[in-house]
Amino acid sequence: MGVTDDSQVRPPAVAGAFYPEDPRELTRTIVELLANAAVAEAGAPVPRALIVPHAGYFYSGHVAAVGFARWRSLRGKIKRAVILGPSHRVPLRGVAFPSVSAFRTPLGDMPVDRSVVRMCADLPYFQVRDDAHAFEHSIEVELPFLQVLFGDIAIVPLVLGDVHPTDVRRIVDRLWNDDDTVLVVSSDLSHYLPDGEALQRDAATTAAMETLDGDRLGPEDACGFVGVRAVLELARQRGLHMSTLAVANSGAASGDRSRVVGYGAYGFA
Repeated sequence: MGVTDDSQVRPPAVAGAFYPEDPRELTRTIVELLANAAVAEAGAPVPRALIVPHAGYFYSGHVAAVGFARWRSLRGKIKRAVILGPSHRVPLRGVAFPSVSAFRTPLGDMPVDRSVVRMCADLPYFQVRDDAHAFEHSIEVELPFLQVLFGDIAIVPLVLGDVHPTDVRRIVDRLWNDDDTVLVVSSDLSHYLPDGEALQRDAATTAAMETLDGDRLGPEDACGFVGVRAVLELARQRGLHMSTLAVANSGAASGDRSRVVGYGAYGFA
């Protein structure tokens, strides 16, 4: 699925920083991360939605891979991914969708499902804004995992700003209704706490997720808490079961336990 008009392509913003820029090295890195990920227990249901981290692969790639590895059996069956990521760089009220036709990574172009504009045009908090996507990493870092697993499937990239989780849930409810669409919620956990304090905070956050109690979660618990709370609402609404797949923090990779960032992978089936 190539897109030839570069003016309609969102180029990679963090290739060479958050993940390898060379396509062969990037593919090799992801294949190795997926191969080393913990194997699901026999008979475990395949999740249709994941919460995964979005830090550099050196720090959080192994945690993200535990989540994405649960989708190996869906190869050839998935045509589209809805991806929710928090806005780190641009002040934003509502939900931002891009105007471009594709997102580019070193592995190729992923077409954007433009039908979303028509489907969500009546929602006052839905807007088309390219500035919210231009330098945002929270969605971009998830794309190479999806490409290695499924190829250049269509994507629905949604950057979340100051918006109520229920409003996000309403958008996702319209878009995530078929077996060939998966949902990715991009979020890290606690930020820059000492290791011991981070472990306690992230354990409490995980416990809230396991009981689908999104009201207990705020920005100090997860930078993508709006998307997290939205998928927890969906899980309650649709009777989905949530599973904790992996929890860790940056201290294991960096060796610095004084200020760590927490990472978690969670599945919904």
